[in-house]
Amino acid sequence: TLPRVTAVESELLSLHMSVSVSTLLPTRTARKRSEVVSQSAFAFLFSEMIQYSQTRVNTADELIAKLEDAGVGVGRRALELACWRERSSKRETRVRGILQFITQALWKSLFGAHADSLQKVQDSDDEFMIVEKEPLVNAFISSAPVNCAAFVAGVVRGVLEAAQFPAEVSAHDNEEGATVLLIKFAPEVLEREKRQA
Repeated sequence: TLPRVTAVESELLSLHMSVSVSTLLPTRTARKRSEVVSQSAFAFLFSEMIQYSQTRVNTADELIAKLEDAGVGVGRRALELACWRERSSKRETRVRGILQFITQALWKSLFGAHADSLQKVQDSDDEFMIVEKEPLVNAFISSAPVNCAAFVAGVVRGVLEAAQFPAEVSAHDNEEGATVLLIKFAPEVLEREKRQA
């Protein structure tokens, strides 16, 4: 036979169960101003990721690919979180709309400020540039053989792929010392854009 549970034990058991269940489930995903990752913690983790990646590649191109691949996963998750935080039921279907969302809402969520500029390449309909004068990912890295903004290029590519805007994204340095993320959209994106116009 099973032992009898008294009313007090039953109450304690239910209280324990409600406390343990409530601590397991997240109550919110909105962020307070005080809940920001410190730059030193970010710099440490990012430099460790670069050192780890450097030991597993043979060329600079392989390191760039590894950084971009790491960024793609972050981008997919960042889009989902940013959309939830924005509480917008509207899905971006235009190229300009998704790029403005990335350079404003998403960039502020990830880096604390909007991107410096969004520009369209003059002679091409399928290419855009996001210009960042001092990217946070390059601020504390001094000895990497590549532009570490390749990670941010991967983040942007992940966001675009998750939003159904397939594109190639690459990071480059320009003459003024700023980092340029060059975005080249796939042909099907331009075809969809023309149908919507």
